[in-house]
Amino acid sequence: MPLLLADAFEHESLKAAEPILRTDVPEALSRQLRWVHSSEVLDIAPLLRGGELLLSGGQALATASDERRVDYVRELAARGITALAIETGPELPVIPESMLDAGQDAGLPIIELCKVAPFVGIMQAINSLLVSESVAQLQFGDETSHAMAAELAHGGGLDQLLAVLASRTGSSVRLVSPSGITLGSATAAAQPESGTVTTAVDVPVRGVLAARLELEMPDDGDANLARVAGERCVDILGLALLQRMPPGLKELAGIELMRAISSGTQSWRLQQLGPASGFPASGPVAAVVVRSSAAGQLRTRLDGILDDAVPQSASYADNAELIALAALPHATAVASRIALILALGALEIPDGSVIAVGPLAQGIGEAPWSLAEARRTLELTAGSETGNGVVDAEDFAVERLAEASLDAAAREGFVRRQLGAVVEHDEQRRSELVRTLAVWLDTGCNTAQAARELHLERQSMHHRLQRIFELCGGDPRGTGRLVALHLATRLARL
Repeated sequence: MPLLLADAFEHESLKAAEPILRTDVPEALSRQLRWVHSSEVLDIAPLLRGGELLLSGGQALATASDERRVDYVRELAARGITALAIETGPELPVIPESMLDAGQDAGLPIIELCKVAPFVGIMQAINSLLVSESVAQLQFGDETSHAMAAELAHGGGLDQLLAVLASRTGSSVRLVSPSGITLGSATAAAQPESGTVTTAVDVPVRGVLAARLELEMPDDGDANLARVAGERCVDILGLALLQRMPPGLKELAGIELMRAISSGTQSWRLQQLGPASGFPASGPVAAVVVRSSAAGQLRTRLDGILDDAVPQSASYADNAELIALAALPHATAVASRIALILALGALEIPDGSVIAVGPLAQGIGEAPWSLAEARRTLELTAGSETGNGVVDAEDFAVERLAEASLDAAAREGFVRRQLGAVVEHDEQRRSELVRTLAVWLDTGCNTAQAARELHLERQSMHHRLQRIFELCGGDPRGTGRLVALHLATRLARL
């Protein structure tokens, strides 16, 4: 039997915290529970899979803006977690009404924990029950996978394989291509009398998203059991898809090329795979990295953008990362790369996702370097605002060079020597002079443009600059100190 939110409410470990359901979400206590997790990280949603009871001590929420709190609730609801439990106390006396309203609108149960209780104890107690349930689910999933394998061995097609899955899970199942075409379907014998819950599972073939398995369960069914069974049978469905529509040699070469680039394979191997997959061996290329909880689902749309923007491309989805390589025309490589960055801005990505475009590489042999630089840029910019979600690795060349060439102590020492008084001013008065200086320098010392980017009145911008100049020894324009200050502001971001 699946563990429900109501069961968690009645468990002694959680009852000690005196939980109260603060949102009126229909059938909230009947929701299935997959795991209990605790975190104070407000950007946790992309790391969750859905079905969790998330415990929060409220510390991060207490200092967050109201807008960020609302976004936090919406992101968790979109991720499909079972419920959010927030401990109230001295730092967060009550759960803000804005969060409760957002939870109500998004259908996310929000629970107030009125007393302090050890989260570790709650997680250990309830998750131990869930682990026992998971073992039974995995056994059921393996049995289902074996039954489907037997059907495939006897010549069964996609519809017959899906019929086995539907009959064992009591769900209606459908296999859909990335473009939305139904490849096969089957319906459970008993039709649900109430509502249904749909679970989707990606079905890759040799590393490429080939289809999506959709399982529609009645509200009173075991959605977790159906999801596990679906996940355990993706290899069987992948084999059936290969029999039905085997990939061509060029597609297989493209898959192997992207795997080789991702793993940093030696240049001679890339020189073999590149031409076989349509890439000239010596042409300029740029890597693209998409990090998203929906990486597999984004691949088709990314391929469409690349097809329109560049002469040749290949992509590969792996867990929460989607990578691609774009070939660029020799004569207009720099301009074409900029156009590609602008085109990628039109890719709709979930909250918490980000895209990086690597620097221009001269030839397929340098493709792993472009990919590595794009990945490193994402690590350096993690948690920062990236505008439309697209980051140009070229904008962070200084940070990557400094991070690779200077240790943390050397970087910190340089920043303190150049900006020590400005940093101390920010620390003591909670001002933003370092950020103001960084934006001003990044705009080429254009005061008006910097004021617009910082949403400041021009007079306020001038006052800030005057204070900065007083702290760092005068207006740096026209002096050798300008470069040092600019470098220090860039290193401060690390």
